[in-house]
Order: sequence, then structure tokens, then C-alpha cells
Amino acid sequence: MDSTNSTPADPAPLSPDDAAARALNKRYEGLVTVRTKAIKGKGAWYWAHLEPVLVRNTTTNLPKAVKLKCLLCDAVFSASNPSRTASEHLKRGTCPNFTSVLRPISSASLSPQPISSLPSPSSHNHRKRSSEMGTLFSPISQAPTSTSIQVHSLAMIEAPGFCGDIYSHNPNPGPGPSPNAVGLSQQHHLVLSGGKDDLGALAMLENSVKKLKNRKPSSVGVSLTKEQVDSALELLSEWFFESCGSVSFSSLEHPKFKGFLGQVGLPAVLQRELSGVRLDAKYAKAKAECEARIRDAMFFQVACDGWESNSLCGGEESMVKFMVNLPNGISVFQKAVFTAGSVSSKYAEEVMWDAVSGMCGNAVQRCVGIVADKYKAKALRNLESQNHWMVNVLCQLQGFISLIKDFHKEHKLFMVVTDNCLKVANFVNTTTEVRQIFQKYKMQKLGYAGLLQVSSSKCDGSKDYALVYAMLEDMLTCSNILEMVVLDDCYKETCEEDSVAREVAAMIQNVGFWNELGAVYSFMKLIRGMTQEIEAERPLIGQCLPLWEELRTKVKGWCAKFNIDEGPVEKIVEKRFAKNYHPAWSAAFILDPQYLMRDSSGKYLPPFKCLTHEQEKDVDKLITRMVSREEAHVALMELMKWRTEGMDPLYAQAVQVKQQDPVTGKMKIANPQSSRLVWETCLSKLNTLGKVAVRLIFLHATSFGFKCNWSFMKWICVHRHSRIGLERAEKMIFIAAHAKLERRDLSNDEEREAELFATASVDEEMLNEGLSDAPTVLGLLESVGRMAN
Repeated sequence: MDSTNSTPADPAPLSPDDAAARALNKRYEGLVTVRTKAIKGKGAWYWAHLEPVLVRNTTTNLPKAVKLKCLLCDAVFSASNPSRTASEHLKRGTCPNFTSVLRPISSASLSPQPISSLPSPSSHNHRKRSSEMGTLFSPISQAPTSTSIQVHSLAMIEAPGFCGDIYSHNPNPGPGPSPNAVGLSQQHHLVLSGGKDDLGALAMLENSVKKLKNRKPSSVGVSLTKEQVDSALELLSEWFFESCGSVSFSSLEHPKFKGFLGQVGLPAVLQRELSGVRLDAKYAKAKAECEARIRDAMFFQVACDGWESNSLCGGEESMVKFMVNLPNGISVFQKAVFTAGSVSSKYAEEVMWDAVSGMCGNAVQRCVGIVADKYKAKALRNLESQNHWMVNVLCQLQGFISLIKDFHKEHKLFMVVTDNCLKVANFVNTTTEVRQIFQKYKMQKLGYAGLLQVSSSKCDGSKDYALVYAMLEDMLTCSNILEMVVLDDCYKETCEEDSVAREVAAMIQNVGFWNELGAVYSFMKLIRGMTQEIEAERPLIGQCLPLWEELRTKVKGWCAKFNIDEGPVEKIVEKRFAKNYHPAWSAAFILDPQYLMRDSSGKYLPPFKCLTHEQEKDVDKLITRMVSREEAHVALMELMKWRTEGMDPLYAQAVQVKQQDPVTGKMKIANPQSSRLVWETCLSKLNTLGKVAVRLIFLHATSFGFKCNWSFMKWICVHRHSRIGLERAEKMIFIAAHAKLERRDLSNDEEREAELFATASVDEEMLNEGLSDAPTVLGLLESVGRMAN
């Protein structure tokens, strides 16, 4: 049987040559390992300049020696004692390239004595090796990281506790002590009043003296060309501006950040430079690009968002963002306007018109319309009546959010459920004994303790609809926990003395309470899902009618599922639809080839049968309003031809080709611009109607744009009363918005970080499994029913 120490290739005993070769290989591998660790900062400094070399016999190819090669001058030495090799070759100045960088300091010089090496705490085990190096200069990894010094020009002092054996070996044989040994002997007794913390300051002092004596730049470290430095600083400044406040100006002065720039060979970035010259240059470039795109477009739509948003910093001011939607589907940023909170409709009208006239000059007809998140009834309508070619619509995202407000105000079920949840949550959170019981069971079930989510008692379901939704969701998440609380003996004792406790217990044990809570939560989840889809899709106005029809279908299904009377629900939905509706919805729906329907004869015709009689009239009125009086009759004749003949089936099918979206997985129109392009090409015979169609089809139904980070909004609040500060803020907003719209990135950093740190915890599993469909608390209801019986 083979020995465990023998190899399968050579079972015979090793010959003397093989044994020697194996020993040399082992010695070589050991030196490579030591050098690798040293380069990473876990060993002697000299390994950065010495490299192990395995010399082989040219005849047998067997190893015959292990040498050390100097990487600075290519000299080769014995590898028997690397420390002595480093001392004699590097320290004494034998290596010309090493001494050109590290000039030995003579003891006879009157310049300040250099500091000897100081081992870091991690290198305490190498104390003997450090003592053998004598007066060698320390590597860059041993220099204090808190000081900006030229490390190779310094030696560092050994700490008092580690100096005992520093003179155990004299690297300079012969009579008399070496000059450097004398210097070290003098420094050995040096005691600094600040202890080790003074070493960094002392090193800086010596470095300053050496820099004054020798102003030649060091060749050690990262060296970048001027072009590389300029390019790197340009990218750094772009990242800073596009972060839109996530990174503060003061962060640029952080010593660690400055140290990082120094390590990669970049100069420090000054606040004055970023907030001055670079900011102005970047703003001018982005502004020029936006203005060029607006000039190239024949017409466009203005979107303004922020009238309905919450005020900044809890104060009176708010920020309204103006963007320009171009026919080719691109959106560009125009400006940000800071207003004093909620403003009058007249003021909003003036601000909107100033934005239009500022971009168009005298050619105001280039602006097809405005989409805003507020002021539909007055400001938008007034501008539309004064300019017959304009189509001004309300943001559909706000329309769906307002629907939740309508239900909280007008439907009794929503008011009752909200009040009951508030009563339960407030009682559990504010009653000490009950709160302790609740937190105990919550820790057992979910792994963390905390209070129930509570929305404001004055919540109207519009501005605070997200808080109401969170409260209902938390209540359902903790449904089993609340059941355990009311069955606890301590809670039963509380019920004997507190009537509110009895009322809350009866509510939690009531099947109807959970049924109603599940119904309201399911409805809010339905609307919330549609608003999230609107945010992601950014629908055009031609999609508004199908979008509201989809909502009606889902609401009817919700009524049937929870046995809700459809009459009052339908009334609230239709009331909100009427407030949001614009005749352009119907006209765009009819003129967009995307919605053409194939009839029995094979023709692709506009979907007039999907419109009501009033909506058909709206189409005629809108088209005649958007053209001149002389062209009105021609436009109606062409509309009739469009209604009866439609479009060539081949082109209609090409427009309606869909493909799967790689992100959402949904089927979407492959080429959204084709709806407009066919009117400008194959449907050019319908010239007058085509002019109206191309100006309607591309209009957006939403006004929201990119989202600012909360940190940047806070920064604006601090500087809003300074003219210079506000001007810088406006420029940074423009740069960040321009970059985000270029990337089609409408989210903010807070949202992405929330997604990044979201984990699949126990409460999320409960929501995913038991609450993704709100009424699936039936298991709980059944247990409550059994308990009641």
C-alpha cells in the first residue's frame, strides 16, 4: 500500500535531489505567502520591493535555489535572510532607485531627527522583525492614516512599550556604532507629553520641514494625467449635482472623503468650486439642451406639479415643478417655482401663463395645453377659454386619490370603519396594561414590539389617505394578536372596571367589524394599485376613458364580493368622473389608431360605439374649437370619413403591435409614436383632422414628474430666504431633474433605499399570505364566531 506521504506518481522513496527540490519549493511558497500578506499590510515593509524567485536548473528543470530580486534595480540576492538583505541593500543606499526616493539622514545634519518605525497594533507579533530592521523607513501601510503626509520620506518612532529589543541586532558590523543607531538611541528616550497621539503631529511637522527643504514632487503614489483628473472631477461633480441634496456640500470637506481623493490621485474638491463655476457650467449646459429640444418641437404640452403637494418643512412654502412634454414622448424640465403655500386660482393662472409665454414668446399656439394637479375648475378652464387651441386637463393621479377622499366623506361604511379603528388603536396604545399585553403577544408572533399605526383623528382620507391605509393594514396584520389580547386574563380584569375596554373587546370579537374593515381596506388597496400603475405607466389622455371603465368594472366586483349596495358607490364614482372628465378624452380616444376596432367586414374603425351620445357631441365640439372657423366644416367632413372608412388594416395592425415589457411583464404597444406618425404619413389626406389628431394624441394625462429627496427639500427650506442660496437650489433642481428625465427615472433615493432594505419579515409574510386579498381574514372570523358561541 502506498504511504500517505507519497504521491501516486512516484511511490518510490525520494532521492536526495527530489528532497532538495521539494524543500526549495516549500521555501519559495512560504516566502510568496509572507510577501502576499505583507503587501496587504500584514508584514514587513520591504516585501513591497523584494520578490522571491525560484531559480531552476537549465538541464533538469529542477529548483536549485531561491533568490530575492529587487524590483527597483533587478539585483538578485540570497533568500536566506530577507531582513538582512533589506537592511544592507535598501537601508544603506546600495539600491540607487530606493535611495533616490528615501534619502538617508545623516546624524551630522542639523535638520530635525527623523522618526523611527512604529508598528501598528495588528503587527505586534512581528516585534522582533521590526527590531531587526533598525532604522529602516516604514512603508506606506504603517503611516498614520489621519495625516496627509509623504509617507516614504518619513520614518516613525517605536512606541515606548515596544522599544525593548530594537537594538538587539546591529546591521552595521564593524567598530563603532552607526550614525543612524546613534540617532535612534537619542530618540529612544524621547517622551511626548501627548503620548502616541502626538506621533501624527510630529510626523506632520517633520514632513513640512522636508517639503520646505526639498520641493521636488514624490514619484510614489497614484499619478494621473491632467485629462484624467479633469474627467474624474467632472463625473464627481455630475454625481453630486444629480444626487439632488442626498449628499450635502459639507460632506465634501469631510477628512475621510478628502483622504479618499488623495489616495486615488485627485485634488480636493472645494465647496466654492462646486457651488460656483462648476454649478453654473453644468446648469448652462443642461439648460441649453432643454431649450434646444423645445425649439425643435412644433408643439408641446406644459405639465405643472406641486400645487396640491404638501408644503415644505411644515411651513407655508411649496415648490411647483414645470415640465414640457414633447410629441416624441420625451419630457424636459423647464423650471421650479416656489409659492407661498396654497395660492389663489388667479395667481396660479398667471404663473402658468408666464411659463407658456416664456417658452413660446409670440408663438403661443405652440403650447397645445396644460396638465396640472389642481385648479381645473378656474385657472385651467379660463386659460382654455381665452385660447381656443388649448386643451387643459387635470392630473388623473390626483383624480383617483380624490376618489378616496369622496368615499371617506360621502360613504358611511368608510367613516364607521375609520372611527372604529381609531378607537381600537388609541385604546391599545394609550392604556398601559393593555399596551403591555399587546406588545408581549406582538413580540411572540411577529418578533418585534411596537404600537398600532394611528392616523390623525381629523384625517379626511385625501391628504392623509396613506396614513389611513397604513392604519387599516396594521390592524389586519395584528388581528390575531388583538384576539389574544382580549382573551388574556389581565385584559378581562381591565374590562371589569373600564367600559371602553369592554366596548373594544366586543368590537374585536365581532365578525361584522372585521368584514367591514376588510371591505374598506380592499377598496383602498384597489385604488392604491391603480394609482401606482398610473405613476408607472404615465397614461396619455386617450387612455382616460378605458382607465375609468376599468375602475368601474373593479368597483362592481368589489361591491359583489362584499355585498355592498352598488347604488351609492356608483353615484360617488360617476360624480368624480364628471369632475375630472374633459371632452379631449373622447376625441383622443376616437382619433388614436391604437383603439381602432375591427368590424365584420375587416375594416378597422374608430370605437364610436364605446361613447355615449353626449361624448360623441364632445368630439365634434372639440375638433371644431381647435381649428379655425374656415376649417371647421372640412374637419367635420373628414371626421365622418374617418368614422366610416377608418384606416388601412395593415397599418392599423402595425400600430397595435404589442410586446412584453421586460420590467412589468405586461403587454404594451411596441411603438407608441406610431399612432401620431400614421396621421403625418399615410393619413395625410385627412389634413385638417390630422392637425387636430397629432396635437391630441401625445397629450399626457398626468402632471407628476421627478420626485425630490426629502434631504434636498430640507436644504431648500434652510436657504429659501437667501437670494444666492435659492438661486443655487433652483440650478441644482434643474440639473437633477434634467438628468432624471433623461434616464426616465421618476423615483427618489428614499424609495429605492426603502426597497433595498425591505426584508421578508414575519409581518410581511402574514400580509402576503393572509391579507393580499383583504377579506381573507375568514379564518379569524370563523374562530371569533366559534369563540362567541
